[in-house]
Amino acid sequence: MNDTTQDTSQDPLVIFTPSGKRGRVPSGTTVLAAARQLGVDLDSVCGGRGVCSKCQVQPSFGDHSKHGISANPDALTEFNAVEERYDRVRGLKPGRRLGCQACVTGDVVLDVPAESQVHKQVVRKAATTRHIEMDVATRLYYVEVAEADMHDPAGDWERTQMALANSWSINGVTLPFNMLAQLQNALLDGKNAVTLALHTARAGQTKVIGIWAGFAEPNLFGLAVDLGSTTIAAHLTDLISGDVKASGGVMNPQIRFGEDLMSRVSYAMMNESGAADMTAAVRDAMNTLAQDLAREAGISVTDIYETVFVMNPVMHHLLLGLDPIPLGQAPFALALSSSLDVPAQEIGLNFAPNAQVYILPLIAGHVGADAAAVALSEAPQTVDPLTLIVDVGTNAEIILGNKTRVLACSSPTGPAFEGAQISSGQRAAPGAIERVEIDLETKEPRFKVIGCDLWSTDPEFAVQTATTGVTGICGSGIIEAVAEMRMAGLLDASGLIGSAEATGTARCRPTGRTHAYLLFDGSADGGSVVEVTQGDIRAIQLAKSALYAGARLLMDEFGTDTVDRVVLAGAFGAHISPKHAMVLGMIPDCPLEHVTSAGNAAGTGAQIALLNVAARREVETLVQQITKVETAIEPRFQEHFVEANGIPHATAPFSGLRAIVPLPDPSFNTGGGDGTRGRRRGRRG
Repeated sequence: MNDTTQDTSQDPLVIFTPSGKRGRVPSGTTVLAAARQLGVDLDSVCGGRGVCSKCQVQPSFGDHSKHGISANPDALTEFNAVEERYDRVRGLKPGRRLGCQACVTGDVVLDVPAESQVHKQVVRKAATTRHIEMDVATRLYYVEVAEADMHDPAGDWERTQMALANSWSINGVTLPFNMLAQLQNALLDGKNAVTLALHTARAGQTKVIGIWAGFAEPNLFGLAVDLGSTTIAAHLTDLISGDVKASGGVMNPQIRFGEDLMSRVSYAMMNESGAADMTAAVRDAMNTLAQDLAREAGISVTDIYETVFVMNPVMHHLLLGLDPIPLGQAPFALALSSSLDVPAQEIGLNFAPNAQVYILPLIAGHVGADAAAVALSEAPQTVDPLTLIVDVGTNAEIILGNKTRVLACSSPTGPAFEGAQISSGQRAAPGAIERVEIDLETKEPRFKVIGCDLWSTDPEFAVQTATTGVTGICGSGIIEAVAEMRMAGLLDASGLIGSAEATGTARCRPTGRTHAYLLFDGSADGGSVVEVTQGDIRAIQLAKSALYAGARLLMDEFGTDTVDRVVLAGAFGAHISPKHAMVLGMIPDCPLEHVTSAGNAAGTGAQIALLNVAARREVETLVQQITKVETAIEPRFQEHFVEANGIPHATAPFSGLRAIVPLPDPSFNTGGGDGTRGRRRGRRG
């Protein structure tokens, strides 16, 4: 029997994404009621009357091996009259349901889109301000075209080509057929003068992508997009001035098909339309994001004439509508590794009618254009100090190099660093704990939440957070919490949480056969309880071990045990405390003053490529010079992974770190005096 077949003897299983919260509810329960029962962040203003539409959800049907269920289309009740009326009057996006009207009748996976969440996601990718030499691929040219002559049968386009050659020495320009009538009208309206937007592609071919009558100064904008597996971030940029006019991001809607890349590959394997569904989802999100940014900048989405994308190989294939399944197993064959120029309309992007897309080259089957963009932005190949660059995310991109050589790999860290798989975890949103400190003597914590600058011990903290409350803990918060527990002696080097008796604090509470550390208890006021459990520690250990093991493989290949500099990159990496990252063992031992943040380096690389065509040629050459290390087939990866399970490490001394921070060495797995009550030796929860 297929292990994903629904067990009809039990109540239906409901799984909400992106929170990952799940539970069984009686058949016939509304989605909104199920969300409230399971503590899911699903909005409702009208109290479930089907008026406000705030409770919209997106069901995902098919086989979900990651969740162990098969969701059938009849897992929700059919559209009722309330939903039909709302759809007719105000419109629902395809596939969306009103959570207050749809009832659960079978196992189902439900995505709560950003606009349906009470606490909207805070996407922390921003353009990095830096000097970029302007040399764009799309430029405006004004030409005065010779009048039609009955003695010279040259057509409008042929005479325009001659004008470009005579005025600008530009030859060989092509005109898309769908723009011929537009040129004809523009020449009439402009009295034989037109302004053209010309785009020069990678191969040197130039074509017309915009036409205006007479002399014109139209809006000419481009998008630099970092298409991540969790977050899509984009910067809307004026292609004439180079100014970023709007930046923003959304959660990647493909999360509902799987939080990590291999889950999405698996979904494509198990569902006939799986890849197509994920392609449609990401293209729709990209179009929505572009519309939002255009609205913010006060322009039309049709003013966007060029887009540059950076992304990992799986996202690359899904955006382009290519089969991602070969990337799930050796030899990890790419359908295309070189850079690509393609009309935006051909990949379902609704910008200017003839807008163009440039996609940076991929480095290898698991090392994508995002890593190439990081290399372009940070340029380790231009400096002497050996630099380790870690783009922290669900799939970490790792680069090591200097002037002599550059190496790259990716490492599957999983979503724990994003707050997923954590008992009280959530993605970055107002109310989420993002900073943690634990007093070494009293073992008492204090923390900060997103949306408030005060520490929790401040008398005004409760007033300042009255609106958001304390809702959970995000990625940077859980990293700091685990590292602080290690420095305070609440957690031993193996990752085991001690008992109250062994640690000297009642905040270490028994949870079955293990213990948890209580960070916050708001239950007296009907609020949340935030604690760090043994399962949370294990999830963080797995994630950080994969990260460290990838870096260590590159160091082996380079023939070194040390690095001179560490750069933390990415939306998440920009918010990690270097000290806590090193205490946790995410990165190798290195002087803390040499550990810096680069912000969203991949997004910066995309911005550079958008504004400078020479940079595109540079990165195309650079990827050919980078040595690729494939972690999936390297025999030493598992060895490094196991050793990295220690906090900070099982065998590496981390002597530099130990000289500046306390790293006590309790052992809570002895079975005596620590409250474990004879727990079997070696068991870690």
